[in-house]
Amino acid sequence: MGGLADLGRFSEPALHILISLAPGPKHGYAMQDDIGELTGSRPGPGTLYGAIRRLEEHGYIEALPEQDRRKPYRLTDAGRAALNAELQRMRSLAATGLRRLAVA
Repeated sequence: MGGLADLGRFSEPALHILISLAPGPKHGYAMQDDIGELTGSRPGPGTLYGAIRRLEEHGYIEALPEQDRRKPYRLTDAGRAALNAELQRMRSLAATGLRRLAVA
């Protein structure tokens, strides 16, 4: 597993999904709402479920048994590690960018 970059154009939606699932399991509609609150833009079903499929294929999330015709998903240990690594990478990038901005 090479991280979220392996997901190509789905890396940003995948990151949003992992962040949404960090506190606990959610079904697709709840993820859409949560991501909308976090980012100001609610992903469409095609984007959401395409990214969910790829995250499942990489072992970053897993489906739980259906509840009231809804399928919840949760982070796996690999997903939590991938999310942590990506957020650390972003933190380092942001710190470098801020330092460079201060010099300019």
